[in-house]
Amino acid sequence: MMTTQSPSGVPTPANGTQLTLIAFIRARKGMGDELGRRLWTLVEPARAEPGNINYDLHRSNEDPDIWVLYENWKDAADLTAHFELPYMKAFVAALPEVLEGEMDLRRCAMVTTAAAKA
Repeated sequence: MMTTQSPSGVPTPANGTQLTLIAFIRARKGMGDELGRRLWTLVEPARAEPGNINYDLHRSNEDPDIWVLYENWKDAADLTAHFELPYMKAFVAALPEVLEGEMDLRRCAMVTTAAAKA
């Protein structure tokens, strides 16, 4: 359900300053499992950060070298702080060993309220 619309009828952010980050990450050929192991080590520390809402790791069904992180943060400052933590700096510094190309990072604003499931 949309909660907010602009006068033009275009949906606008419904969750205040909440920020979604979707990261598409491609491993070098044959390095998909290794990249996955490294990404897996980020999940619990990220989830423990005070500004984190969720931090979920996905692997492509079509290409085992493609990984996706789906993250929600209370606000942009929390995401900025996340990237400044030592474990994230170490992860990013070691990425060239397993990464093909650049990470594709997409910042988004949710325009619906979160669905409540019974």
